[in-house]
Amino acid sequence: MTLFRRIPASFQLVTLCLLSLAALGLQSASAGETLAKIKQSGKVTVGTEAAFPPFEFIREGKIVGYDKDILDSVVAGLGVQLEQIDVPWQGLFPGLLAGKFDFIASAMTMYDEPTRKFAFTMPVAEATVSLLRRKGDERIKSRDDLDGKTVATQLGTGAEKLLRELDANLKAGGKQGFEIKSFTSAPEAFLALANNQADAAASLLPTMLTLMQRRPGIYDLVGPLVAQRQYIGWVARPDDVELRDYLSAKIKELRDSGQLYQWQEKWFGFRMELPDSGYKAAGAI
Repeated sequence: MTLFRRIPASFQLVTLCLLSLAALGLQSASAGETLAKIKQSGKVTVGTEAAFPPFEFIREGKIVGYDKDILDSVVAGLGVQLEQIDVPWQGLFPGLLAGKFDFIASAMTMYDEPTRKFAFTMPVAEATVSLLRRKGDERIKSRDDLDGKTVATQLGTGAEKLLRELDANLKAGGKQGFEIKSFTSAPEAFLALANNQADAAASLLPTMLTLMQRRPGIYDLVGPLVAQRQYIGWVARPDDVELRDYLSAKIKELRDSGQLYQWQEKWFGFRMELPDSGYKAAGAI
């Protein structure tokens, strides 16, 4: 089964961080030489938001998930020690730019704007932002039925960005629009839907499908917010193209060997075909 995606969003903050760090000279000091630094120091520090199952989440006090299996394999190939830092979603990009970690290994969607500001790897997964409703709620059959409703999502994500664009378009067309309830994590948004605090939830399709497998009889999948197929990758600083290319090469090796598909079956229960090209916008780093 192939599907369609999560992420970046409020990039005014990211832009301010870029300008501030450039002014201080911090970015040039840390970026561009990161891969060599990792090999020399024998340690790599990685930022992750461990609250987005099955991509990354906490189990028995440890970070686990699809991205973690890939990360462990990549780090083993480097032959260095891994320090993985669990960071709230809104702190990932600022933390990367500030040099708190070497790259981000978390479910980051390749929207046009972020791919022009950060060095994204080749895809590790395929997904589109989709809608979820409570089981049997026939009021919502597509995104066109959101007018006058309440939609839950994760704060600062691509899903939130797309919802705000859709709401603005509805209002521009003379309709009421809908209320957006933003939560710190995706599981909180799904729980709000189950508890009747929202009429629908928006997030990545693979995450919704696995949620429905784990909690059968509670949710219905409505459909995509957008039809365009998009992908998820990891992220390095804009000057760290060498590190990005190394990570992409390792991800490609795992895909070509079939190991990536085995982990997809393990965590999602289905496969996602991943392309070698055409997954980023014109002008992407």
